[in-house]
Amino acid sequence: MTDKTAIIDLLETEVNSLGYDLVDLDLRIGANGLLRIYIDSENGITLEDCARVSHQVSGLLDVEDPIPGNYSLEVSSPGVNRSLRTPAHYARFTGERAKVELARPRDDGRRRFTGLLGTVAENEFELELDGETVILRFEDIAAARLAPKIEV
Repeated sequence: MTDKTAIIDLLETEVNSLGYDLVDLDLRIGANGLLRIYIDSENGITLEDCARVSHQVSGLLDVEDPIPGNYSLEVSSPGVNRSLRTPAHYARFTGERAKVELARPRDDGRRRFTGLLGTVAENEFELELDGETVILRFEDIAAARLAPKIEV
């Protein structure tokens, strides 16, 4: 069960029951194993939120034992360049700037896009690129994350 999707499936209901959204996770197996879980909520995330989720999830992981060997568990907020994993994530950030990478290039050879998130439907979403609207299907996405312009 060391597949990322299977671990998300295992943990998501537990995290949601605590009132948080499981944004994503990173998994590294080996000598210095690590499971890093990113959570969010409408009110943001505090250190106490991370501790609460860590305590609850560690009990579930002890029982289910989905990851071989020793590993550290970290719970964190997703940060400003948070990943987008579900249609609800895309919908929540409509109008925000995002970077999207497709698993395979489109017919025109393009694989990477940066633009404003537009309308979200069940299987696809719009991304506005310099006045042009591109429709991308969720099933084609390899990775997507917010990409806010940070002014210094």
